[in-house]
Amino acid sequence: MMDKQAKHKIKSQKLKEKVDSHVAQAQTERGVVLIITGNGKGKSTAGFGTVARCVGHGYQAAVVQFIKGTWDCGERTLLEQHDVPFAVMGTGFTWETQDRESDIAAAEKVWREAKLFLADPQYHLVLLDELTYMLGYDYLNKEEVIEVINNRPKNQSVVITGRGAIKALKDIADTVSEIKDIKHAFKAGIKARKGVDW
Repeated sequence: MMDKQAKHKIKSQKLKEKVDSHVAQAQTERGVVLIITGNGKGKSTAGFGTVARCVGHGYQAAVVQFIKGTWDCGERTLLEQHDVPFAVMGTGFTWETQDRESDIAAAEKVWREAKLFLADPQYHLVLLDELTYMLGYDYLNKEEVIEVINNRPKNQSVVITGRGAIKALKDIADTVSEIKDIKHAFKAGIKARKGVDW
């Protein structure tokens, strides 16, 4: 009878062969579009983690923040110390401004800055934080956004975060991850915590 160690070794070897096969098949070298969407917490956190990873490897990254621009942002404070440029919408949450025209103008202004990042091959990665809302609310022209992302430099990757990613975005993405809301401290009356939630 085979012992646990022998069974584990056989199982691990099969897994290794499967993983090695997938690695060997992945031969295309180019930038990718990653979308992190869903109703759960952690989409922007994941996006900023990818920026930190990029910078940690010595590449240049740029960040565009839609929606949350009025908040004190720990990620921005840290990453600006590492020469990561930010374009910030600066109007805060749309339910606070309650002014569609000014929100559209602010979105279009920061989108003009985003287009410069998305055309510049020096940026290995561009984070478009909360972009999904701008398309869902029709603040930006969907066709133009898709075209600009599709026509970015070949080796540039883009991370897009926010709830409700539209189908047109998902269609151009290489990777789409959805974060599910199972439980959230805020719903239990616990305040958002500096250094954890923002």
